[in-house]
Amino acid sequence: MTGSIRFILDGRVRTLTDVDPTRSVLEWLRGEEHRCGTKEGCAEGDCGACTVVLGELHLGKTRLLAVNSCLLFLPALDGKALFTVESLGRGEGELHPVQQALVECHGSQCGFCTPGFVMALYALYEEERTPPSRRRIDDALAGNLCRCTGYRPIAEAVRRAYEEAERSPRAARAREALAAELTTIARRETLELESGGRRYFAPRTADALALLYAEHPEALLLAGGTDVGLWVSKQHRRLETLIYLGAVEELTRVVATESHLEIGAAATYTDVQEALGAVDPDLAELVRRIGSPQIRNLGTLGGNIANASPIGDTPPALMALGATLVLRQGRERRELPLDHFFAGYRKTVLRPGEFLETIRLPVRSPSRQFRAYKISKRFDQDISAVLGAFSVELEEGRVKEIRLCYGGMAATPVRARRCEEALLGRHWNESAVLAALPQIDAELRPISDMRASAAYRSAVAKNLVRKFVLETSGRAERTRVLAREGA
Repeated sequence: MTGSIRFILDGRVRTLTDVDPTRSVLEWLRGEEHRCGTKEGCAEGDCGACTVVLGELHLGKTRLLAVNSCLLFLPALDGKALFTVESLGRGEGELHPVQQALVECHGSQCGFCTPGFVMALYALYEEERTPPSRRRIDDALAGNLCRCTGYRPIAEAVRRAYEEAERSPRAARAREALAAELTTIARRETLELESGGRRYFAPRTADALALLYAEHPEALLLAGGTDVGLWVSKQHRRLETLIYLGAVEELTRVVATESHLEIGAAATYTDVQEALGAVDPDLAELVRRIGSPQIRNLGTLGGNIANASPIGDTPPALMALGATLVLRQGRERRELPLDHFFAGYRKTVLRPGEFLETIRLPVRSPSRQFRAYKISKRFDQDISAVLGAFSVELEEGRVKEIRLCYGGMAATPVRARRCEEALLGRHWNESAVLAALPQIDAELRPISDMRASAAYRSAVAKNLVRKFVLETSGRAERTRVLAREGA
């Protein structure tokens, strides 16, 4: 079992054999292709200097996504198209509109970060046909760091590109051609690779995944790789057997039914953001603040749950809304509440050969109030010091049901059950909350680390519940700083 991968680079199908399963796309581009426009900066998905763009078929449509090539393992290119900064030239020295705009607006100084910015802007320009707001531009650039320009000329270059460039029929034809090429190389069977004694599998169906994992329960399940990539690039770990989930169509679906929002475990943050925003705007904003666009285009909701990190942002929010998980082992499935999934620090109740298949979020009752609050040192691209997510359902002004859930407070995401019990049946007002808050101190024992002290976390945890009651008890209180969309 050696196997090969197929992908498109500069309009040509490339086939690679004897592929190291954990070699990054960044290493391959620089070491084998000598495409040095893709830079290594941080090698952990923070700086954006290594940004490339992937073309893929998703729900019958072609889309282009900016990603960090330092975190992307080479086999994940199978069935996709890869674009680097060297791919954008249009012949005879003609630049792509975003490149030309960066030149005209003096958006480059030392130049190290420039190719990464170009690729992030290329994905934005090719995917969004109408000029974006400044807030949308800032969000698209949040994953790219520059210490020279101060960002203003780079943001101005985006506006210039939209103002001056004409959308040519050639671009539409190129998109159609890409879709045809991707269809041609689409794989229908499981991809199997072996190199240096290490193995990599990429099944196409959930049934094939279940069978593979039963045969190889020691294998590491790989989704977006935004955590696992660091195990290789920073910890230099040798990963013997990988099973990639991103090609399993059932696991990438997001389906709304009459009773639930059904989210496949390999659906990316980008895939779920709009659907979660339809549940509640706080959920969409929470997802938007998870990393950068490059990270959200790779990272998955299921991975954020299954890696059992105490600082994952989505588990507390999903717990507060009563989410359940469908776990699969072979042909057998079981469903359990999300708050029963975590068994300890980075430990879960998953059995050997069992995997997370679906996250099920029940349709929220109109009478249930929900809020999610992320507290971090930086607003964007930072790990939470405290993540508080709360829901309450009232009956004649009294608490019928309440969930107070936290991340970053303990070894696992937790519920403040004693405080919840103290509020049941009480009138939903600030005085009732103040009387119940000491139960949080009695139950939760937050840690101190580089992000926050235990005392700070304890104070914030209680203050967020006070904020929640102010926002949901009918009092006209200003509790948030609002950004201007058009700024």
